[in-house]
Amino acid sequence: MSLSRPYRVALNGYGRIGRCVLRALHERRGRGGLEVVALNDLADLASLEYLTRFDSTHGRFPGQVHQVDGGLSIDGRCLTVMRSATPEGVDWASLELDLVMECSGAWHTRADGERFLAAGAPRVLFSQPMASESDVDATVVYGINQHHLSGSERLVSNASCTTNCAVPLLRLLDAAFGIEYASITTIHSAMNDQPVIDAYHHEDLRRTRSAFQSVIPVSTGLARGIERLLPELAGRIQAKAVRVPTVNVSCLDITLQTARDTDAREVNRVLCEAAAGGPLQGLLAYTELPHASCDFNHDPHSAIVDASQTRVSGPRLVNLLAWFDNEWGFANRMLDVANHFLGIATTKNEHA
Repeated sequence: MSLSRPYRVALNGYGRIGRCVLRALHERRGRGGLEVVALNDLADLASLEYLTRFDSTHGRFPGQVHQVDGGLSIDGRCLTVMRSATPEGVDWASLELDLVMECSGAWHTRADGERFLAAGAPRVLFSQPMASESDVDATVVYGINQHHLSGSERLVSNASCTTNCAVPLLRLLDAAFGIEYASITTIHSAMNDQPVIDAYHHEDLRRTRSAFQSVIPVSTGLARGIERLLPELAGRIQAKAVRVPTVNVSCLDITLQTARDTDAREVNRVLCEAAAGGPLQGLLAYTELPHASCDFNHDPHSAIVDASQTRVSGPRLVNLLAWFDNEWGFANRMLDVANHFLGIATTKNEHA
């Protein structure tokens, strides 16, 4: 069951993920039950209009965007625009919202989330993993554990783009072959916590180096994020990450020691069948074509297995490559989780 009207959503933070969420919802027109009615960002209105209309990665916005009465009009629907640096600086209650989608990446603790709730936000969906598991009511990877939501949650995390790519693959392969140990390397496109030229930009000294002149190792919480979703693999996952000089689309290089013998053909068959049907259909894709990363720009899947790169060394050492659009895929999962989250909450309230 759901409301007869669209769910009213506000975006807190209108950077890469916030704008992709709005664009992805626009492209789902007629298929989504959400409506963005407000956004909060520190940029001036002219910049917000411009960055909505034109995007170097995803192209021109496929609709009409202009300023109106201090807000933004998107195809004739007016969005209220606010400019607060703090959660309590916005009167969320006055907007009659169903959900705030926190897309700034600035807030990571339960205390932060409760500041949104105290200011009138009914629920918050975070576009980032939180500092600890106890900082939210649930961390959700769509396709894996969204059905665990009860409808009573108020603070939910959408995990990370890398976790959304890794967890479905690991769950699938563990069920098929058993995973004894895994080592994952994230090969990630550059991000806005890196400078274009060498400059102080982060306490991690490697991130002070030019994003477009080097492959740069960075820290990652991927292993911790995987263990939160797949506790049966706790203590058996290691991860590292490097940033590469591209603007979008990343991949995971996954090495697994399996519990039974297998070969590349069997591994690819399992992955191909999962992409073609079952709970991961539409979230997992499979290809054997000779692709480059840019081929997956604007791809909505959580993970795209490049079967041409599957290798098995000996009988049990499996190596995989999975692509993902770290912006667009993740934004689409935000929408999936938001729709499910609000649908469950509405059903619970109707039966209360």
